[in-house]
Amino acid sequence: MEFSEKLITLRRREGISQEQLADRLGVTRQSVSKWESGAVMPELVKLISLSEMFGVSVDYLVKDYLEGPEDPAETAAGGDWETASARLEQKVDDLTRCVKGSVYAYDSRTRLFGLPLVSVRVGFVRGHRMAKEDVARGVIAIGNTAVGVVALGLVSVGLVSFGCVALGLLALGAVAAGPLAFGVCAMGYLAMGVCAIGVYAGGVCAVGSEIAVGMAAASAGMAVGCEADAPHVLLWGNGLSRGEVETFLLTHHPNLWKPLVRLLSWMGGNLQ
Repeated sequence: MEFSEKLITLRRREGISQEQLADRLGVTRQSVSKWESGAVMPELVKLISLSEMFGVSVDYLVKDYLEGPEDPAETAAGGDWETASARLEQKVDDLTRCVKGSVYAYDSRTRLFGLPLVSVRVGFVRGHRMAKEDVARGVIAIGNTAVGVVALGLVSVGLVSFGCVALGLLALGAVAAGPLAFGVCAMGYLAMGVCAIGVYAGGVCAVGSEIAVGMAAASAGMAVGCEADAPHVLLWGNGLSRGEVETFLLTHHPNLWKPLVRLLSWMGGNLQ
């Protein structure tokens, strides 16, 4: 039998529904349904939980040619400790080859707004497609791909997001996009980075629709930099002080938010 058939048999033997099994494992009923349909395989930690729950070996679950449940105790009793250890290592190797990827998954039981307070999905996924179960979704989400109020991952989406690619109200990453974006490449209302594009932009190369501050700066309004292109320009020349930059900004933009004035003045005063 295949894994999906074995799971259905074991679940029915225990007299529990898909939803009850999902609750015990901390997953969604849709995940259990996909396992039983054969669409996806559970990750390693869930396979171990299933083996303990139903009292069968992991080998029995993942190896189609094993038709009868094995007793783990019998396996260990057949030899000394070293033999048992060797067999265990072999089983782990076999399991690694059988399981499609190995993603550590954790969802806290505490929930807010219907989402786990903490959701973790970290690991290696084989193939070119990532299953929905491999995406961390929670108030605090941590994973290869993370979606949450606070998200941390290679790809992260959230109100506050940190990652190689970050999208959020406040985004920090190698590539960052959002109203407040900070990164190597940053795009946003306020963008700061090596390459920054926004309404207000600061960086080595900065392009801003209102103000740009950088080594090379371009703007439709005001620009401060070693090389600058805008209707109102302040060139670095032999050096600029923070006071000079602040005076320039307030002369042409008197209502500019004071913390933003200080940030851009600090950047302009440190151009080198």
